[in-house]
Amino acid sequence: MSPRETFLAEAAKRILITDGAFGTEIQNWKLAEADYAGNLGLSHEQKGNNDILALSKPEVPEAIHRAYFEAGADIAETNTFSANRISQADYGAEHLVREINVESARLARKVADEFQAKDAASGISRPRFVAGAIGPTNKTLSLSPDVNDPGYREIDWDTLVDVYKEQAAALVEGGADFILIETVFDTLNAKAGIMAVKQLEAELGREVPIMLSMTLTDLSGRNLSGHTVEAFWHAVRHARPITIGLNCSFGATQLRPHVKTLSEIADTLIMIYPNAGLPNELGAYDEMPDTTAGFVGEWAVAGQVNVLGGCCGSTPAHIAAIARQVKGVAPRKVPSLEPVTRLAGLEPFIMAA
Repeated sequence: MSPRETFLAEAAKRILITDGAFGTEIQNWKLAEADYAGNLGLSHEQKGNNDILALSKPEVPEAIHRAYFEAGADIAETNTFSANRISQADYGAEHLVREINVESARLARKVADEFQAKDAASGISRPRFVAGAIGPTNKTLSLSPDVNDPGYREIDWDTLVDVYKEQAAALVEGGADFILIETVFDTLNAKAGIMAVKQLEAELGREVPIMLSMTLTDLSGRNLSGHTVEAFWHAVRHARPITIGLNCSFGATQLRPHVKTLSEIADTLIMIYPNAGLPNELGAYDEMPDTTAGFVGEWAVAGQVNVLGGCCGSTPAHIAAIARQVKGVAPRKVPSLEPVTRLAGLEPFIMAA
């Protein structure tokens, strides 16, 4: 079966588990500048460039992947949130984008295959998946960074499509099953990512399934470009994403009404991975694993989700608690929606028959 078919078959059996945060887990390693820089000979300081670790210290992301699979994850998200030409330019590493993504995907694939084989040796069939993670970059197509020039943009559409395509191609080359366009604060950026993957599909001659995950920037339920959850779905549903969902944003309690809304309008799988609560005054996350698991477990019992995991501040302990909480809970049933014309500005619009 294709990755889409295999994933859908597994998601029909149970609620699947994706992994948790990478940034905060990497921080726990207390790495020094030399650890990030390795022997790559880059001119810029690399401390904080988490993506470069695939090349300079691969044992770190590999260990984190292994910890999340041991906690019960079905999906590994690659450590490539900022592994694009725009973001890596800040570190003088834009020429390493392909290599970073290929190696990051290979690391995740290696550990995923290891756990899948271990289960198979025990007579258990449990596929593990790799989602190639693509962050939003630090540029936006919808908004001007200059308050005195609202028409100014730091980047154009064609450039961003090319940036995303370069990253997506490398992730697929390294073994990613899906491309996860995540933390979408600008819907137009996400649409550029979709086009990039569609262009890649045409070149490869096969499907590259897309996962999409929006991030909300205020409690009204909008992203930075102003779109509501419903409007975002209407704007991207043509991509036939294998999952649509929400990540980052706030803790699970603040996401509750938006998860319910999305679960009712999307005729695809729902994947939600919130932060472990809100950060304290020092920027740390205090929400305990069982607390987070209890919150997201309510969505599972209500039949609103198909895939659950964690974002900022979540740990393998959080993922293990979530996996225990939803074990045996039936996954959300994907609704059959009436075929009507669904459009979107900042608000959703459904054209009357």
